[in-house]
Amino acid sequence: MSGRIVSQEDPVQSERHSEAGSVAPPSKVGVPPRKNAWEDFKSVVNETFFSDQPLRHFKDQPKRKKVALFVQGLFPVFQWGRGYNFSKFKGDLIAGLTIASLCIPQDIGYAKLANLPAENGLYSSFVPPLVYAVMGSSRDIAIGPVAVVSLLLGTLLSQVYDPVKEAEEYKRLAFTATFFAGVTQLALGFLRLGFLIDFLSHAAIVGFMGGAAVTIALQQLKGLLGIKNFTKKTDIISVMRSVWSNLQHGWNWQTILIGVSFLAFLLATKYIGKKHKKLFWIPAIAPLTSVILSTFFVYITRADKDGVQIVKHIDKGINPPSLDKIFFHGDNLTKGFKIGVVAGLIALTEAVAIARTFADLKDYEINGNKEMMALGTMNIAGSMTSCYVATGSFSRSAVNYMAGCSTPMSNIVMACVVLLTLELITPLFKYTPNAILASIIICAVIGLIDIDAVMLLWKIDKFDFIACMGAFFGVVFDSVEIGLLIAVSLSLFKILLQVTRPRIALLGKLPKIAIFRNILQYPGAKRIDGILMVRVDSSIYFSNANYVKERILRWLADETEKLKDQSLPIKVVVIDMSPVSDIDTSGIHAIEGLYSHLQKKEIELALANPGPVIMEKLLAANFDKLIGEENIFLSVNEAIKTYAPNAALDP
Repeated sequence: MSGRIVSQEDPVQSERHSEAGSVAPPSKVGVPPRKNAWEDFKSVVNETFFSDQPLRHFKDQPKRKKVALFVQGLFPVFQWGRGYNFSKFKGDLIAGLTIASLCIPQDIGYAKLANLPAENGLYSSFVPPLVYAVMGSSRDIAIGPVAVVSLLLGTLLSQVYDPVKEAEEYKRLAFTATFFAGVTQLALGFLRLGFLIDFLSHAAIVGFMGGAAVTIALQQLKGLLGIKNFTKKTDIISVMRSVWSNLQHGWNWQTILIGVSFLAFLLATKYIGKKHKKLFWIPAIAPLTSVILSTFFVYITRADKDGVQIVKHIDKGINPPSLDKIFFHGDNLTKGFKIGVVAGLIALTEAVAIARTFADLKDYEINGNKEMMALGTMNIAGSMTSCYVATGSFSRSAVNYMAGCSTPMSNIVMACVVLLTLELITPLFKYTPNAILASIIICAVIGLIDIDAVMLLWKIDKFDFIACMGAFFGVVFDSVEIGLLIAVSLSLFKILLQVTRPRIALLGKLPKIAIFRNILQYPGAKRIDGILMVRVDSSIYFSNANYVKERILRWLADETEKLKDQSLPIKVVVIDMSPVSDIDTSGIHAIEGLYSHLQKKEIELALANPGPVIMEKLLAANFDKLIGEENIFLSVNEAIKTYAPNAALDP
């Protein structure tokens, strides 16, 4: 049945029509063909999990072509590798060498942030980038350890094992967590559940990343000031108390001189690179240059004998296998799983955001689910080769992009440089001062504090700003876990708030045109005498159905109170259903309740422009028979033509 408009008029309508003359019958509201339950279920599943139509390329293709497309989809290297040439390789070679010079000192520093040996940081920039280059679809992302995930792992793992006294168990748990981080990422991609990471809002991510950056920088004061007895807590109060309690005898002036001098150098090069984009290579090679110079300085002066703390030893050689070190049973399995899921989700969120950012800049598409599968596979492989959780690094990816990379081959070049470093150069890092690693990390994490984004949040949405600040202060004043919990909680709270309290607008007609808009946005829009026009700007579900009904009734009461001394009270309530994309049984019951309430007051209820899903459900519930087919209109203007023809204006 379709929503047929007025066939019989009540006396009030007849009187109005006689005043205005004949009114053309309005158009009918379209009703979609009914679907059976199976078709409806398939439609929902396809839209939820297969909205990108992943099998569209296989349609009408011969069998061999389908096999080739499947292999290319699973391993994009076979796709971009076909058109690879020397010109692209030159760009990838330069980019790979540039990000390698940046990643080597960062990897050593990030490993210390995760309370792992320095070599594990280098291992994580060897195997995972190779796997990603074969399976990943982003041309610009640079893979390796990152500061936030390193801090998160270091904090969570330290709650289970002491990284110094129980170093072996600590490493095994780190590999276990990495394995389950990869499994989580792979499962989300394979099951096409990537939309779940979107539940962490941009505002919460900005706050969490900023708080983590401050926490990481504070943790580096130990290395920057040469403090030996430093707190294991990460909150700002404990850290600053530890710093000042060591002021008299714990600070080492030679360490401070080295750390502050090179920190100033790194910040200066970063400023130069930011101001002059063509000089991007200066901040890119600055960390490695700093490591070389500071190591040479400590070696010739033997400053380590005067209290300057150094790296001392990095194991030589490529990644040793670690499959036998992963906990596959016992309590450590559960602990590793929990840590891995959290670390995997944070790493996934960061990597996908980076990949999408650079894909937009170069105008190519990223398949989020394939990215997750690539990231998951590389971390599973990494956990079996002594790596810890790797993901996309924004700073390195930015350098990779500016250096002119064309394909993931730049990750392979970087991995080859790391391989040579592991085989040949690691003994030379013996005299590298910890202060220089602290300086490199501080310089790297400063970029995670996005002041412009915070200011924009304040201007656009105050609740987003509160969510951002909540996550930020949670990390800074308590811990990474609390900050993450606050970030997730506030993101979910905002979703619940928007779902349970949708916006409902009071409408008025714009002068000389048949368009009805929110009277708050358009003060010139005028209300129609005797008619209350509202628009529900959300789907109507069990969570908000009663609120929608009660809000409309409150408006009705307010308008009735205003018009009690006038001769023409409210006789019709028109609900514009245009923005309502879906409705459930609770929503229909709420509208039925609204209709019953209005009938007792001798007020008509009319619906305008219900969509196909809404019409299908209303007809299934026989709501059209309850309200009357003639009270379901194609538009608000059609309803006004019927109930107040003098006020209506044909478009």
